[in-house]
Amino acid sequence: MKAHLLYPAADFDFTAELPADHADLIQDLELGTLLTAMAGGDKFRRDVSTRVLLTSVADEAVIRYRQQILADCIANPDVIRQMYDIAVGALRDKRGVWGFFSSRNPSTILSGAVNQLDVLVARLRQLRRLADEHAGSVRSAGLTALFSSLQRDLDDEYFETIAGHLRQLRFRDGVPISAQLDRDNSGIKYVLRSGSTRRGWKERVGIEPRSVYSFTLHPRDEAGAQALADLTARGINLVANAAARSADHVTSYFTMLQAELGFYVSCLSLHDELTARGVPVTFPVPGGNPPADNPPAGNPPAGPELTCADLRDTSLALRIDRVVGNDADADGRPLVVITGASSGGKSTFLRSVGVAQLMLQAGMFVTARAFRSGLCRQVFTHFIREEDASMVSGRLDEELTRMSRIADHLGPDCMMLFNESFAATNEQEGSEIGRQVVRALLQAGIRVCFVTHQFDFADSFRRERPDHTLFLRAPRQPDGQRTFRLEVAEPLPTSFGQDIYDRIGGWLGEGEQAPTG
Repeated sequence: MKAHLLYPAADFDFTAELPADHADLIQDLELGTLLTAMAGGDKFRRDVSTRVLLTSVADEAVIRYRQQILADCIANPDVIRQMYDIAVGALRDKRGVWGFFSSRNPSTILSGAVNQLDVLVARLRQLRRLADEHAGSVRSAGLTALFSSLQRDLDDEYFETIAGHLRQLRFRDGVPISAQLDRDNSGIKYVLRSGSTRRGWKERVGIEPRSVYSFTLHPRDEAGAQALADLTARGINLVANAAARSADHVTSYFTMLQAELGFYVSCLSLHDELTARGVPVTFPVPGGNPPADNPPAGNPPAGPELTCADLRDTSLALRIDRVVGNDADADGRPLVVITGASSGGKSTFLRSVGVAQLMLQAGMFVTARAFRSGLCRQVFTHFIREEDASMVSGRLDEELTRMSRIADHLGPDCMMLFNESFAATNEQEGSEIGRQVVRALLQAGIRVCFVTHQFDFADSFRRERPDHTLFLRAPRQPDGQRTFRLEVAEPLPTSFGQDIYDRIGGWLGEGEQAPTG
């Protein structure tokens, strides 16, 4: 049996390495808050959620497959949580059974395997009962197939058969073995036989002839006891190994079921918290698979897709009660440049795009009224870093080194998010560095979102690529207040830094000017 809840015909590889930039991605997009809400204090669920979220799926069919399962989970949360608890309980029960894996004794291996199968089969019965009770309440292909397999493969005949085998494998009436003597009187062709070795009462009282001949060992005959143990081990060795493999097989099923259901239970926890806070959630629309590495001639790939309505930063929405959403339409525009007032919501919007893209490609819902985006092979971030006393070089050197490291992993149809990058030098130099980097990325077929205060950088793309760039600006009210709702507008040569300066109690001496960045 297979769970197949994350891929239609394959298991999720929970042992695969995370993307090379996963630490930066978690830090820059503040994913820790999101993962904490998903995990609910469970380290296992946090690890599972991290792996699924950061392993972007670039297949529209797989994403829709997961979305449909998650929709079923939201409609039947108690059933999904019960299934998860059964899987967790099965593995816990199995660990509580006396282990046999370090033993070389076939009798010990067989006894341990039978005991483990006993507790695992009891949990399979619970899964079967759940499937019988709730098979009609699910609609997704994934859960329908899972419930059907539980009903088909775990029918009453299966449980009766396996119960009989487990009773027989305990060999309470002794171990029936046949063997032959070789020319040197050594034993050969040991075969474990089915059936009972128990004699009837008539035979035991001598009314019927003997069917079994026996002998009794002296209590101190250690050599004889060892010889009998060796004979038993030869007879049951194959069946002991088979029983151990069966226990491993059922264990692996529950292990994968726990992991894959763990992701959906984590999504349920996140969904509960977001809806309790009144945050809008919706299933995003995947904009199609990335084009093939070598698309056929005459079929150029369509332009990038990205539209959203009331898109919110999920991690921020989990921390504060009132979060402003934003709308944007960047379809056909591979570059989005975000400028405007300081502390006006630019970085928040950038994070909301990155988090929504990851949630979309994990098969999850997003925090928005509507969200549609083309699929990308991987999301990368390059955010400004605070000064670090441990740095051995300047901040600009650190930014360029980090960009070089990212470039080693970038490829066509990736998404690159910049936040105040290359601002650690003067505007002219920083703008030129940014221009060259962004031009190279666009030429390589990489989608770019760039938050910047550098007017020279932003305005150059307004002049060069006005039809292929979406310009968003964080507005400033006449009284200096921020609305945190970005608007489509060309960049301005100021970010109204004086507002922040005044807010923190700044004071200008005679002849001094407030900062404008």
